[in-house]
This record gives sequence, structure tokens and C-alpha cells, in this order.
Amino acid sequence: MKALLLLISLLPAWVGAQIVPESSSREPLFTAFDGTRIHFDTLGRGRPVVLLHGFISNSTSWKRAAVRQALADAGFKVVTLDLRGNGLSDRPHAAEAYQNNAELRDVIDLMTYLGLTSYDVVGYSRGAILTAQLLTMKAPVRRAVLGGVGADFTDPNWERRRNFQEAFSQPGSHPDLRPAVENAKRAGADTVVMARLQEFQPAASPAKLRKVTIPVLIVNGDRDTDNGDPRKLVEMIPRSRLVIVPGDHGGAMRTPEFATAVVSFLNQQ
Repeated sequence: MKALLLLISLLPAWVGAQIVPESSSREPLFTAFDGTRIHFDTLGRGRPVVLLHGFISNSTSWKRAAVRQALADAGFKVVTLDLRGNGLSDRPHAAEAYQNNAELRDVIDLMTYLGLTSYDVVGYSRGAILTAQLLTMKAPVRRAVLGGVGADFTDPNWERRRNFQEAFSQPGSHPDLRPAVENAKRAGADTVVMARLQEFQPAASPAKLRKVTIPVLIVNGDRDTDNGDPRKLVEMIPRSRLVIVPGDHGGAMRTPEFATAVVSFLNQQ
């Protein structure tokens, strides 16, 4: 029953999330360290911030949310990208394409390519999980926002991650998640890639998160319990604080309250 409720809460955010118009240009593209081509886009001028999207999604999810334009209006240069395997970026199938923080290497190298040597990061759902891992690496991040997550992802054996990996790699293995897989297919997601993303999803440990020294904002919807208790995550990250906004997991990031919280936090010196 818990898995079914989780699925229902996620479906509105997933439907059509990967679909892009046939007329969409893949340009601009950035060539990553292994030759994978990454689609990206920028909006606005000013202090840079990069937005990392969630699972079975792409950068268009940010373009439908108020926060992207709000950041640009507040004087930020907003960078969005389709993480490898998603949207208009290449979709390699080999395990090697997703191992060893490959997605985060793309983010770091893209920002370097754009000449941005210090930047903020906003991640939502799986994008927040990636952001947490980025904070444990040698990346020039000034401030970070983790949206739509609790502390569950810090467990490398997280049951939810394993179940979704199996659901996408072993058809029929989790009947309760079959509707999620079918919706992902209808949305244009590559199921092989989706399994790889879960297989190699990072799990920043509590010990490493306790060493994070930059300010971190954790934002969660008041009806979002999909990824655990955000208060436990706050306890792990020394300079973090929690803001609760209206919404479930699929809707919180699109609210004006989410945009206001992010802009206010990133505007601080």
C-alpha cells in the first residue's frame, strides 16, 4: 500500500516529463569527458546557479516551475541541463556511462566550460540527491538547495532505490510499480537508462554530509513523505535549515512559495 501511495503521488510529475517537441533543437550541446553530449540552456545574467532535475524528467520541469524565471528576475544566470540519459542529451546504455559520479562530472565540467568558477546549485528529488553528493566533492559550490528529499537516500541499500532499479531492469519484478514503468515509457523515457540511474545513484553518507561547510537549504512540501524525513537530513548537515512549502512531491517545486524560499536563500551573502 505504501508503494502504491508513493506511485500515485509521483505520477502527476512524471506524465510527459521526458517528452520534448519533435522540432526541439538539441543545441546547445556540451561534450562530456566520455563523449556523451549534454543538452543545456541558460537564462538571465548575474551570479550563476545550476538547476538539477529529478528522475524520469529533464530540464523542462524547471521551465514549467516558477523558480527558474524568479531566479533570472532576481539577477541570476540560471543554467539548466538534461542530465545524461534524459531529454535532449545522449542516452548511453553502458554501465560505465553512469558509474563514478559521471552525472556530477558533467555538471562540474559544464560549469567550467561556461567559465563559471563559483556557483549555487538547486536540486529537486533525485536532483537533490545528486546535489548532496556534489557537496562531498571538490566542486566550487557557494550555496545549495535540496528540494523534495529526506534522509533516506543516504542509505546505500535504500529499498526504494533498489525496487525502482529492479522494476525498470526486470519486467514484472514489482507489480505495484508496473504503472510507473508504463508511464515512463509513454513519457519517452529510456527504461534501460532509468535502471542505470537507480543502479548508480549516489548515497552521500551521513559522515560526509556532516563535513559540509557551506549553507544548505532543505525545502519540502507539507504533503511530501516520499523520500523520508527532511528534519533528519537537517540534523546531518551542519549549516542547513528547513523550509516547508505547500504541496506533495510532484507539486511542491512548482509553487510560488518554493520559488520565494530559494531566491531568498540564494540572495544571502
